[in-house]
Amino acid sequence: MNLEKVVFGFFIVLAATMNFGFFVGDIDNPVHHDVFELFTAIVVNLIATVLKFGDRTQIGAIHLATSLVADLQLIAAAIYWAYSVHVSGVGMTPGVTASVVSLAAGAMLANVVSVIILIAETVMMRR
Repeated sequence: MNLEKVVFGFFIVLAATMNFGFFVGDIDNPVHHDVFELFTAIVVNLIATVLKFGDRTQIGAIHLATSLVADLQLIAAAIYWAYSVHVSGVGMTPGVTASVVSLAAGAMLANVVSVIILIAETVMMRR
């Protein structure tokens, strides 16, 4: 068993599940979406992105692209959340919450694509 591949797969799947955990709930209810869960999803996605930098294959490039998309979506969600709460003073209204969760949903889709690619790559591997 290759420990590097285990760690790689672990962080890809963890990034998807952390993102899913933030996404689940009523889209416009701020009580269902915790800021710390968004923060941990961002951190785990960034770690997964760093792990994808070493692969120089075409599949590795797609892995990196999906990870960068997820990072961009989650960071945009965090910036919008912080701006709405701390700068504009609007707070977490249902509209703001729906926008933040929608951005996280885009990241979750990118993470699902990454997991599907990981599974396809694993199935195609020969011993």
